[in-house]
Amino acid sequence: MEQINNIQVVPCTNSDYLRPFRVHYNQNGTKKSWDFMQTHDSVSVLIFNTTSHCFILVKQFRPAVYMSEWERSKPKPLQLAEEGSSEATPPEPKVPEEDQAGETSEETSSNANQPPASAGVTFELCAGLVDKPDLSLEEIARQEVLEECGYDVPATKLRRITSYRSGVGVTGSKQTMFYAEVSEENCVGEGGGKPQEGELIEVVKVPLHEAMTFAFDESIPKTMGVIFSFMWFHSNMSPKYKISTNV
Repeated sequence: MEQINNIQVVPCTNSDYLRPFRVHYNQNGTKKSWDFMQTHDSVSVLIFNTTSHCFILVKQFRPAVYMSEWERSKPKPLQLAEEGSSEATPPEPKVPEEDQAGETSEETSSNANQPPASAGVTFELCAGLVDKPDLSLEEIARQEVLEECGYDVPATKLRRITSYRSGVGVTGSKQTMFYAEVSEENCVGEGGGKPQEGELIEVVKVPLHEAMTFAFDESIPKTMGVIFSFMWFHSNMSPKYKISTNV
């Protein structure tokens, strides 16, 4: 998972997952514009193993997170401010050069400041895109649990927690979160996702008594869904198991 090399950044001119747009509108008499991306909605599942009293998460490399960390680690020399101004001017962004095939790219593999691949690895809830119009959200969530984590859970056993908007400044897509209880009897495979679709997923177990410490440990890269779902479990499910979540 953490052998990342030969990185190139190229313009995204065609994608099955997102489309950029710019919307113009009037708000209270003021003309405005906003750039946004059209993306799929998604589902996520908080999985609790009742046999081992642990949460089942997934761990995977996220290029967007990695490139964000890389950009953050790059030195940013300040330019001299214009006369009469007390503020420095930020450097102009680097414009990728055009290669022989006519496609612009920015070669980054030889950059000395390249962070380790672990900088792009995150802990997340089992999740997936809502891209199958013939299936319900519960059925899509069930498929993701089976593919990513190896547990076969009937769609009728999934409990809907809530839905919310994510990336409201850029995408505004909706994610619906479910809760599923599993046991070792439900485990029918190793999970790991679909390699043919480029997925490389590691299944991770977080003991219940360590959950809240895990959630608020800033040294562990994780999504907001993990934090929120652990808090939801503490408020709604912990009394059932009479086990402290270490808050």
